[in-house]
Amino acid sequence: MWETIWDILLDTLKDTAEIIPVLFLAYLLMEFLERHMSERTTDLVRKSGRFGPIIGSVVGAFPQCGFSAAASSLYAGRVITVGTLIAVYLSTSDEMLPILLSEHVPAATILRILGLKVLVGLLAGLAVDFGARLTRKRRNQKLQDDMDIHHFCEHEHAHEEEDGILVSALKHSLVILAWIFGVSLVLNGLIALVGEENLGGFVVNMPVVGELLAGLVGLIPNCAASVVITQLYLEGVIGVGPMMSGLLVGAGIGLVVLFKSNEGVKRNISIVAILYGIGVVAGILLDLLHVTV
Repeated sequence: MWETIWDILLDTLKDTAEIIPVLFLAYLLMEFLERHMSERTTDLVRKSGRFGPIIGSVVGAFPQCGFSAAASSLYAGRVITVGTLIAVYLSTSDEMLPILLSEHVPAATILRILGLKVLVGLLAGLAVDFGARLTRKRRNQKLQDDMDIHHFCEHEHAHEEEDGILVSALKHSLVILAWIFGVSLVLNGLIALVGEENLGGFVVNMPVVGELLAGLVGLIPNCAASVVITQLYLEGVIGVGPMMSGLLVGAGIGLVVLFKSNEGVKRNISIVAILYGIGVVAGILLDLLHVTV
């Protein structure tokens, strides 16, 4: 028994160690983009008007910490539409992209996953805005002051500006490595106990339940959600449908900012319900259509 536990621990340490260089480089690039593009991206979405869902779904796919929080803040000030907000939430990749890069997933596969997220975000955002225009008149409200986005990232990205890009990238990499190690350790243990085929088959045999559960995991408002979903997919435990459901619903800290800054708890709950419903339905449809990435 102890020999098995030791083998599982060593395998997990080896698998985790192998991704450190690429993961660090990925977060180094993300830190650069975050500090040099976030303002321009926010301005672009702010000025997009009725094309908001189109612009939001595209820029939301770029790995920028806090952009979903920025969208929540802009929506709270009625600067962007609810459809644009939904589009950003659905296309936000959070920690998925650096993990896929560090695991040497083929570029074509990564682009297809991002493309699906953008497509779902675009279509859903346009549909939500169309429905909103049918049910109520659009009201212009005074622009409120922008929220301090980095304030809402403090629990995961504390003092990034003071630390510099290299130190911030290293800190973020270590946090995500810890999550990856924990998830991988649990998965490797389960595989050793029940077998990879049995574990994968358990989820595959429950296609709708898989999407429903993955969507709930995606609602966790921190990096854990996207890390868990991405790792489960890479290990072959879940398929494309549940993976996409979890990643589509995963809006990161955007949901925290929404409830903190936007008035109307019922409205916020409705937005979360719409986000969850779209993510789950999209995952189920992908499974029914046998879409692969």
